[in-house]
Amino acid sequence: MRDSTQHTRVIVGVIPAAGQGARIAPLPCSKEVYPIGYQPAESGNGVRPKAVSQYLLEKMCRAGIRTAYVILRDGKWDIPRYFGDGTSVGMHLGYLMMGRPFGTPYTLDQAFPFVGEAIVAFGFPDILFEGEEAFSRLLECQAATGTDVVLGLFRVDRPETMDMVECDVDGAVRSIHIKPAVTSLEYGWILAVWRPSFTEFLHEYLALSGRSDQTAGPDAVADAPELSVGHVFQAALRHGLRFHSVCFADQAYVDIGTPLGLQQALQDPRFTGMATGSR
Repeated sequence: MRDSTQHTRVIVGVIPAAGQGARIAPLPCSKEVYPIGYQPAESGNGVRPKAVSQYLLEKMCRAGIRTAYVILRDGKWDIPRYFGDGTSVGMHLGYLMMGRPFGTPYTLDQAFPFVGEAIVAFGFPDILFEGEEAFSRLLECQAATGTDVVLGLFRVDRPETMDMVECDVDGAVRSIHIKPAVTSLEYGWILAVWRPSFTEFLHEYLALSGRSDQTAGPDAVADAPELSVGHVFQAALRHGLRFHSVCFADQAYVDIGTPLGLQQALQDPRFTGMATGSR
């Protein structure tokens, strides 16, 4: 079923799936295709397991997003084997390979030559969240405000594990705090949409980082801490890019990339009982 909101802009999903899943290793598959909940079987009789990242793709599809790039690392071939060309989720999927192993921003930058002047919709494939119209709301906010980046905010129980966001009363983002040990802030971001202005900023910021393809040897990750998307958001704010937010105050999320989060996702009907399709 298509979302009733029609977007005339070109919107492309970008999904990082190059992580090693070390926090819940070992697994029999990539964590992005770990089964969480069920969906109707193609035969129409009974159900079959549903991969965790399918929930994210379905939410993008409901927002009218029909093209997405999934960025992989070598060996994670079970992801394209599961989703194929994207027909099963009503989308056109392309697969790119991770280049520099220095964190999610470098993974996302692999899509730079392909997204062009498109609006980018971004989400983590191992985070489940409530709100079937989440991306539609972010895109509507971006169109209404004209801001460079719109963040989707959720209430966070453990701020030390998330990027916390400080906003004005109208939703304009004032600052982003990376996994603060102590804070009075209540909301962190877990999804985003952004204009080409941020895509360009991200590309140029990483180009100036001093980490070239030639430094991506086997010891590269150990030499320096990984850069997060939140760090680049912080830099973009300082540079003058405009950020806004949409708050999902009454909605829940869970990160299945941790043992506790995986257990919660498997047991909580808010996640295993999510909508079973959007095509």
